[in-house]
This record gives sequence, structure tokens and C-alpha cells, in this order.
Amino acid sequence: MDTAVPEASLLVVDDEPNIRELLSASLRFVGFKVTSAATGADALAAVSEERPDLVLLDVMLPDISGFAVVRRLREAAGTGPGADHLPVLFLTAKDGVDDKISGLTAGGDDYVTKPFSLEELIARIRAILRRTGAAGGDGRLRAGDLELDPVGHQVLRAGRPVSLSPTEFKLLAYLMAHPDRVLSKMQILEHVWAYDFGGDLSIVESYISYLRRKVDSGADGSPKLIHTVRGIGYVLRRPQG
Repeated sequence: MDTAVPEASLLVVDDEPNIRELLSASLRFVGFKVTSAATGADALAAVSEERPDLVLLDVMLPDISGFAVVRRLREAAGTGPGADHLPVLFLTAKDGVDDKISGLTAGGDDYVTKPFSLEELIARIRAILRRTGAAGGDGRLRAGDLELDPVGHQVLRAGRPVSLSPTEFKLLAYLMAHPDRVLSKMQILEHVWAYDFGGDLSIVESYISYLRRKVDSGADGSPKLIHTVRGIGYVLRRPQG
């Protein structure tokens, strides 16, 4: 069973199916979690639903331009000190200086022209993630004083190590990769245990209970992070303030 934790969550937006599918498959192969969209409207919906760490966005889309998509994202996020900045890497066949300026002015973080090498694109993605601090920047996931290192396979709560089994680790990583988002038992079962049909949902309840004892119950003075939303599922809520 694959217990690898994705390096970061990406959204690939391109109206050309061959490019979208090839790029998505290549990025998954090197360790990213990838979802995709073919239009600007679908991209906006996917950002709200998936909450990716970075968006790879084609400029020329069939409904609205990539520039317009970013403007809407920035307007929705606001501009105050607490605004949530979603990194965007533009993908386009246009390589003129004016086009690059337009992309960066619209709120993009970088600009790559087609055709591009996969190696360069991956390097640009990782540079943006480091620079913006998305997905922990260094690949670590954080929620308050809880920290998960997918490379070192280590979890710390208030600086103290937390010993987890491989399955507990993968479950916690999935919750931390989607903070403040309620995940159903079936979603958790599919992503953590790789069951896409007929799985026993009680196993999710059992492992959530194990995690709570190790992550929340032993964290004296720290807020509880793992919460039950009755009738729906579970959520890891980041402390406010």
C-alpha cells in the first residue's frame, strides 16, 4: 500500500486535453497531488472545492482568460494582512514582454511559456512554494503547534515527538493537507486506505480515535485540532489567532 504523502496539492488548468492529462500525470509521478480543470469557471470552482497549494493556469481558456481568473481569486481573497495568497504559475504560448507584465500585474507569481521542459516547470513550482510558504514551503504541514514532516516521517506537537503507525501518519497527513475542510468518512477511506467501493467505514472511526489520543489528548494546554462534524465526517481545524 502506498503511504507516500504528496509534496503539495496542485490544480492544472488547461483547455487542451492532451496537455492537461500529460502534465497532470507527470506531476503526480514526481510526488504532487494533482487535480485539473478545462475552463476558467471550473478552475474557480476547483479552487473553492480542493483548496490547492498552487495553480498552474493556462492564459487562453475558452470562457474567461487566465488573467481574469486570477483577478477574481485575488478579489475574493482580499488584500489585507490576513489575506490568503494562492500561488499561480501562468502557462502560455505568448512570450512577449507585455504579456508577461500583464500576467504578473494580474496577480501571477511566475510565467512559463510553451513549450517548456518538465524539469524547468517542476523547479519553478518548487521555487514558488518555497518563496510563498505554501504547503509549509519546506514540504512540512503545520496546524498551530502540530507539525508533520513527510520526508523525515516525523510528527511534533508543541515540539514533542508523536509516535504514529504508518496508517495513522497517512491519515493525519490527509487531514492536515485539507485544514478546515470537513472530510467524509468515505473520502478518508478512499484516500487513506485506497478503497473506492464497499469499504468498512468503522475503520475510519477507530483510527480517528487513535489519532485523537496521540495528537490531542496528550497535548496539555494546546487546543484540540481534530473535530467530528456529526452526520458528515471529520475536520482538522487550525487554531484561530
